[in-house]
Amino acid sequence: MKADLIEKAYAVAKERYAAIGVDTDAVLDQLQKQQISLHCWQTDDVVGFERNEALSGGIQTTGNYPGRARNIDEVRQDIEFVKTLLAGNHRLNLHEIYGDFGGKFVDRDQCGVEHFQSWIDWAKENNMKLDFNSTSFSHPKSGDLTLANPDKSIRDFWIEHTKRCRYIADAMGKAQNDPCIMNIWVHDGSKDMPVQRKKYREILAASLDEIMEEKLDGVKNCFEAKLFGIGLESYTVGSHDFYTAYCATRKQMYTLDTGHYEPTENVSDFVSTLLMYVPELMLHVSRPVRWDSDHVTIMNDQTLDLFKELVRADALDRAHVGLDYFDASINRIGAYIIGTRATQKCILQALLEPKQKLREYEDNGQNFERLALMEEAKSMPFGAVFDYFNLKNNVPVGEEYIQCIQQYEKDVTSKR
Repeated sequence: MKADLIEKAYAVAKERYAAIGVDTDAVLDQLQKQQISLHCWQTDDVVGFERNEALSGGIQTTGNYPGRARNIDEVRQDIEFVKTLLAGNHRLNLHEIYGDFGGKFVDRDQCGVEHFQSWIDWAKENNMKLDFNSTSFSHPKSGDLTLANPDKSIRDFWIEHTKRCRYIADAMGKAQNDPCIMNIWVHDGSKDMPVQRKKYREILAASLDEIMEEKLDGVKNCFEAKLFGIGLESYTVGSHDFYTAYCATRKQMYTLDTGHYEPTENVSDFVSTLLMYVPELMLHVSRPVRWDSDHVTIMNDQTLDLFKELVRADALDRAHVGLDYFDASINRIGAYIIGTRATQKCILQALLEPKQKLREYEDNGQNFERLALMEEAKSMPFGAVFDYFNLKNNVPVGEEYIQCIQQYEKDVTSKR
């Protein structure tokens, strides 16, 4: 796409937005600083390097498109290529099973900083900060219960694992001089109806309190809730209400995974309440189709509403944005770019909303005017602003990235 046409379109868009009180240059400065934490597991279908086998425990990747990353070098190669197609400077989110184990089996209660030092070095070389996740699923000791398990030996195994993950995340944060966001999610639940719901939640809370006893300056922890898990449909220990109360009383960050709600729920509805009681939010942006199916994020109403709510609440700086989907039915690199750019588009459109004028209308009880301006804002030329954003960053504009990914497939992934 010709640069002069993009610049002309942006000049027109800039003037139109200025007419409703929006400074597009200032918005683009904000978008430039907005980091998205890319999920490493899109490259290899959540296999990791621990056992080199598909995962279990409610984690299922569907599809068998050729070109899956098979080792740590191929994962890094794919991530480095993805970076060349994205405007801005983003982060990388790792699960514990993606450690550099040197071809040896390292059980989860034995993981250490040494298994992630090469990631820390690689991230520094690529100007990419790291985030982290403990991994409690797909293990002989996972079963139905981990941190909520009444069996002390199993529970202690997972407590030790999660503590070690905190040390790893702390080392990452200190090395990059920016806190590593470490997410804690466990699948614990029951297929049928338990009669001691409170018991398991008391155990989970005690386990989490023990894990969090030591203050570590390089890591910020967040806690992820879930509605239910496959095979654990009747009861989830770490439910939305559990983690809302836990994070509110412990002043911890709450993780909103957009795939972990009923399909008719809009996750944006939870933002304003949570922001009153927890210090920050972590967003795992996904696209549920028939619930938690982790489809590639697109620019849909649910994702757009989520970021509009954060911007309207002046809380975008209190939210950390990460992606969380795994689609093996299409080109995996393409899935990365579609999802990341869709998230950026949603953030951009939220930032371009004439917030001050809308607030003025609302405060004056001018509800017709408020609704009218909200509707008109939907058809403003935000696409021209997004094209200009990519042009400024010297990355492909519009659909140009399709050919880049096709060439990478021809040269790299098709030969795996």
